[in-house]
Formats: sequence, structure tokens, C-alpha cells
Amino acid sequence: MIEPIIWSLVLAMHLLSMTYWVGGSIYSSLVVRSTVSLLDPNPKASVLLQNYTRFFKGLWQVVPFALLSGWALIFHEGGFANVNWPINLMQVIGLVMAIIFFVTARGPFLKARRALRPQVSLFNTLQKRTALMAILGVINIIVASMAHIL
Repeated sequence: MIEPIIWSLVLAMHLLSMTYWVGGSIYSSLVVRSTVSLLDPNPKASVLLQNYTRFFKGLWQVVPFALLSGWALIFHEGGFANVNWPINLMQVIGLVMAIIFFVTARGPFLKARRALRPQVSLFNTLQKRTALMAILGVINIIVASMAHIL
């Protein structure tokens, strides 16, 4: 009786993690970027840096949990060989998103945080990579919806 409840909670936490990851990527790349374009360069850099700092702090918790909960759900269904191809594709896309996040957080984001005056090119790189994560996340949502009909 309690086992289905536990797996429902694991699925709910997986979905909440992905919501933060994909939704935050969309918000950071589209909404924040267009909003701060109205500011002068110094406040603009400060707001962008604060945005990415808060978002990436959350991602350091969300990304591992999203991957681990996804793998737990796959193993609950009998492993990678027993799930439909969209589930395996979702995992591949999720791993690519995780790599993009890790490389971005340890590369351009770290440079921007350490710089006295971060260059505009660093913020452009951060925006492009969060936009790429958002696009991949939306593709993953589409693939996830296909998993139930195949």
C-alpha cells in the first residue's frame, strides 16, 4: 500500500525538479535578459550576476536530484532495457543538460563572479547556454508526453 505512494512522491519530486530547471532556464534567458536591457551597464551586470547566482545555487541541488530520481523511476520500471525509447531519450537529454549546466557553472559563470567588471560577452554566453538548456528542456517535455502513447 505504501510503495505506490512513495513512487508517486518520487515522480512528483522529479517533476518539480525539472520544473525549476526548465522554467528557471526559460525565465533567465528570456524574461530577465529582456528586462535588464533597460538598465545602465553597471546595474545591469549586477542584476544579471545576482540572477544567475541564485538560479545556479538552486540548480546545484536540483540537477543531481532530477537525475537520481529519474534513474530511480527507470529502475523501478525494470531498468533501461524495459522502458520505452522516449524514456531513454529523456535520460540522454537530461545528461546533456546537466553537462551544459556544469560546464557553464564552472566556466563563464565562475569567471563572471570573480571579475571586478564582468564582460558583456560572459553574460551573452550565460544567456545562450541557459537558452540551450531551456530548449532541450522543452524538447524533453515533448518526449515525456510521447512516452505514454508509445
